[in-house]
Amino acid sequence: MAEQWIIRVHGKEYGPADLEALQEWKADGRVLPANPARRVDLEHWQTASEIPGLFQVEAPPVQQEVRGQRSQVGDEPTSKRPSRNVLTETFRIYFRGFFQFLGLSLLSIVPIACAELTSRFIDTAPGVNVDLRTLVAGGFGVCMIVLRLILLPVYIAGIQVLSAELATGNRIGFLSVLNGAVKYWPRVAGLCIFVYAIFFFLIVFGFGLLVMAASANTVLSAVIVLGLLVLQIWLFSRFFINVLFWQQFTVLENLNAADALRESRKLARSGRDLPWYQRPLWRGAFIFSIWIAFVIAITITPQWATFRDYLQQVMQTQDPQALYEKMSAAMQTHAVDYQALALNIVQRILQPLVGIAFVVLYLDSKPDVE
Repeated sequence: MAEQWIIRVHGKEYGPADLEALQEWKADGRVLPANPARRVDLEHWQTASEIPGLFQVEAPPVQQEVRGQRSQVGDEPTSKRPSRNVLTETFRIYFRGFFQFLGLSLLSIVPIACAELTSRFIDTAPGVNVDLRTLVAGGFGVCMIVLRLILLPVYIAGIQVLSAELATGNRIGFLSVLNGAVKYWPRVAGLCIFVYAIFFFLIVFGFGLLVMAASANTVLSAVIVLGLLVLQIWLFSRFFINVLFWQQFTVLENLNAADALRESRKLARSGRDLPWYQRPLWRGAFIFSIWIAFVIAITITPQWATFRDYLQQVMQTQDPQALYEKMSAAMQTHAVDYQALALNIVQRILQPLVGIAFVVLYLDSKPDVE
């Protein structure tokens, strides 16, 4: 008798189903490699990527290392040491699917580059009415911003789908990635609005508290403001923990918003029996910190010389009004900063590495929760 399997999707169990039925579900996009699965005669859960003959691949290296440390009695997981090759596996996946990840990156690169180049060209075009120029540039910029926001959920979901497929050794076409990503657009878009809006308000609130602390006139008011700042940092860190894996659970597990956030918090806080630097939370924070440092470096570097010159002029000038007029004129006549634009494009091309790293970390850490 053919093996029968149970598949868990969106928090619900489906089956029993044989290999032929599972292949039909896979073709319809209803089963992804990361979906939990088990044989009907076993209690142990694994992933759909391990079902023989379904994806025709071996488990990824990070998963092989995890499952290679299971005990021989009852096949129950024992305390394990997490994979140390998340970054290595991330770059392997990135280079294996480089052109597909580049295609996803173009979803953000094209609107940004078009808005930048067109606005600068219109601003410096001779013989054009100022009002018409401003109207066209503003309208085009708004359209590009809207297009960028519309494509963002497709980009996020596409990174998850493509990374999960490549992590299991499976090949998938770029159009199939887009088709699968579009299906998740409403859910991912809603969570993007919620998550990014909360982060935005927490950051704005923090800057406001810093300004208040700098302008505090009494010791008591300064202490109160600093206390609120500590509270804000605590709220920021707690929210960061809760949403660390929201993209993976939303797309790879096909969970709704509430379930995705709950499972994200559960996975982020797992691995308490491990050293702190091996837990999903700290490894995720380390990956995120590396990316933020890289973004800050390539953002500040091309503008550092200009900023330093302006700072020296501010310190030495005897006529602040003349310096202000000079800086305003320089900004108005400034052409396209091709270096900054090129670095921005490089950042967008490399940005999938962050999504891939979190997918690999998710696959590596999830057996702890299962």
